[in-house]
Amino acid sequence: MAAAQGEGRGAAPLCCHGRLPLPAARLKYYGAAAAAAGAAAESTMRAVIALAAALGSLLLAACLLRLGGERPLRARGWEEEAEGAPGTPKVVRALRAPPPPLPRSGNRYSEDYYLHIVKKLQNCTWIRRPEESAKFRSELASCCDAAHNFIASQNNTPLGSNMSYEVDSKKTILITEDIYRMLPVSPSLSVYPFKNCAVVGNGGILKNSSCGAEIDRSDFVFRCNLPPTTGSISKDVGNKTNLVTVNPSIIAQKYNKLNEKKTEFVENIAVYGDAFLLLPAFSFRSNTATSFKVYHTLQEFKATQRAIFFHPTYLKSLAQFWRTKGVKAYRLSSGFMITSAALELCENVKLYGFWPFSKSTEKMPISHHYYDNQLPKPGFHAMPKEYNQILQLHGKGILKLQFGKCESD
Repeated sequence: MAAAQGEGRGAAPLCCHGRLPLPAARLKYYGAAAAAAGAAAESTMRAVIALAAALGSLLLAACLLRLGGERPLRARGWEEEAEGAPGTPKVVRALRAPPPPLPRSGNRYSEDYYLHIVKKLQNCTWIRRPEESAKFRSELASCCDAAHNFIASQNNTPLGSNMSYEVDSKKTILITEDIYRMLPVSPSLSVYPFKNCAVVGNGGILKNSSCGAEIDRSDFVFRCNLPPTTGSISKDVGNKTNLVTVNPSIIAQKYNKLNEKKTEFVENIAVYGDAFLLLPAFSFRSNTATSFKVYHTLQEFKATQRAIFFHPTYLKSLAQFWRTKGVKAYRLSSGFMITSAALELCENVKLYGFWPFSKSTEKMPISHHYYDNQLPKPGFHAMPKEYNQILQLHGKGILKLQFGKCESD
């Protein structure tokens, strides 16, 4: 899951799904040719084996779609529901069951091993399952309620209250009149549910994918970390943007925290039209001033974009939700956060550019991002476990993950 530049404790680690952060040997998460022994390597290998087991279980479950006697569906667009498709209790039971143990001899599970599993999974027919989608949406809503809590608003952030930060949880910020006026009266995405949503990660698999037109046909498009969308790359990633996350580290490094280069910043974000710019103002205290500076700069230049802020309580609830499912990390990746919100706010969700491998199933090299090959800091997010959860959601028909090229019109 592709990360933004400069992620660290002082800057909110907003990143989307591209490739796992692989060090020199480029196989840290996959355990191939492990360069170091000891406790750290052993811990990494346990994560590797767990992911392999989960993927194997997922493959078995998804392929039961065929073995369970279901009628193959005709080819159709991703947004069409498989109405009348019979239930698959075997699939659901298999996905929920603990993964079978895998042999550990030699500790040599390579990236090729996982790609082999994913390639087989690609060949299984994907079917959208409205009942599973509704059930999972209800589960998320009871925990997190993105419709009302995803964005900090005047409805969920009282004037004069002390708000706790998401990560710096022992620190609070007083919601003064100035801060209160920055917040929308009601959650900015209250017009949900959107019919078809695209969550566009920044993974290198998007290069030469020809997915741009399909992405732009979506009713709502989420992106991460101010990625490039113009020029020749637009045929692969599209132009449409309704919401894009902003890592304050980008503002600090590229625009000097908007102490200067305000004009350059406003000109560069013009490509996003009237999109919302979503910032983690209340995740780390060090993010607050920069996030507010983005808001005021947009106001000063009368820009068409509008700055909005993650609600820290929503992010903490979301982290706890996924922790109960085995995703334990210092912080969730922004791609995973946005995917979770989209599953509540949209009827149909499709993911593009989510690919945690350094090559395709055809063994072609893939860069970390579609626009560069800069790797994130290792250990900040639980990327293998996040991707495993996404694959499970794909297998259950709750969302669809685009693995490679899109079909041409």
